[in-house]
Order: sequence, then structure tokens, then C-alpha cells
Amino acid sequence: MATLLDPHNRGRVILVGAGPGDPGLLTVRAVEALKAADVVVHDGLIDPRVLDIAPAAAQRISVAKRRAHHTLPQEAINALIVAHVRTGSLVVRLKGGDPFIFGRGGEEVEAVRAAGLPVEVIPGVSAALGCAAEAMLPLTHRDHSSAVSFVAGQCKGLSDQDWSGLAGQGRTLVIYMGVATASAIADKLMTDGVAPDMPVAVLERGTQPGHRAIRTLLADLGAMVERERVGSPAIIVVGEVVLLSDAEDKLARWARIAEESAT
Repeated sequence: MATLLDPHNRGRVILVGAGPGDPGLLTVRAVEALKAADVVVHDGLIDPRVLDIAPAAAQRISVAKRRAHHTLPQEAINALIVAHVRTGSLVVRLKGGDPFIFGRGGEEVEAVRAAGLPVEVIPGVSAALGCAAEAMLPLTHRDHSSAVSFVAGQCKGLSDQDWSGLAGQGRTLVIYMGVATASAIADKLMTDGVAPDMPVAVLERGTQPGHRAIRTLLADLGAMVERERVGSPAIIVVGEVVLLSDAEDKLARWARIAEESAT
């Protein structure tokens, strides 16, 4: 039976995880899919070097999403993919990170299957894994954390989410899309009983040029994001494992400055 990567098997869609940014973190199978593409429907923030892997003749369509502004609503993206597949094209839906971790890949698979069309998913290195590895931040550790959870910092409203028990001693919480709501996230976690002095790291632009890994304590999270002018893309990691990382301790730095100013 032919696989979906058979170059003669057109009229289908492949959801491809592009990883956290660095083209070197693409899987071999992702590269193969891109090289065979007729149409590439891609997210924003995809490295141009990744897009260049597709044939020069391949059509490239950006459906970039930004906070509070979507080029196309999700339903229109689904319809766009289906329409191109129906012309007989091999469509690569290229997503940052992994399609099934806050990538709405599940919705797109449902839409393609509802249209009676073939679909495959090629996983990618998620932002959490790629950024944490770069910062030498182990998300689990035998002495510090036996569980890790992923949540979205802006998903149907922060107040609608139940994070009880996801953060605290012996656990690691990774928050995607949380920069804009960092202060509210800190308040929410402390209200749920997480200690104000729990270590927290912000991993900004992981695996990309200009990347930063910085840390502070939970009570200072919102203030640090503002002081350091942290921008997206970035993830937030809450847990004792943060202390094992290479992230720069920004609270200690500001404490030193305050002490020097006082003297």
C-alpha cells in the first residue's frame, strides 16, 4: 500500500510540525514532506529556511495568527486546505512546534476527514521540549519533578481553566502563550496554593536568534516580564527544576542593583 509520502500519491494533506524554530530540529520525514509539497499552508514565525525546503514552484500561503488578530479564522483555514486538496494537490499544513500541542491540528484533521480526504500527521519537537533543552532545563527530574503538564495561558479565558494540582512541589507546569497574561497567571497559581517563592523561568524565542532564558520567583513573574520586555514567542516554566537550568536569575540581579544603589 502506498504511503502518503509517495510522490505519485497526490490529493491529500500532511500536517507537519516545524519544531520550535531552528530548522535543524525538523524531522527527516518533515523534510521529505516539504520537498514533495505542491502547496504549503503555514503558520507565522516559521523560519524562511524551512519554507525554502519546499520546491520553488510550490505555492506558499501564510495563515499567520497573532494575539487578537487572525489572518483567517480556523474555519476558513480548514476550508482552504480542503479546497486545495480537492484540486489534486499535495498540501503540507506547516505548524510551529507540534501539530497536536496547542496547534489546532485535531480540528484540521477532523475537517479533512469530514471531507472524505486522506490526511497524515508528522509530529514535531514541541516548543516546551525544544526551549527547555536549549536552556538545560529538565522538565522532569528524579529528585525534583515526577510529573509535567502543558497548559495554554489564553485559552477560552484564563478564569475558565482549572489548573488545580498542576503546579507545586514535585511537579512542573509549562505554560504556552502566557506572556500577555503573566501577572494573572501568577495570581491564579498563588491563589491555588502554589508558593510565591516557587521558581519560574521564561524561555523567549527558544532555538531562534535572540533567544533568552531568564528566571525569577512566581510572585515576581508579571513584574519580570514587564521589566525585561519579554515578547512572544515565549513559554513559562513553573517548578523546582527551573533552578537546575542555565536561565539567568533576574530577581537576584535587581536585588544587587538595589543594594548597590542603597550604599
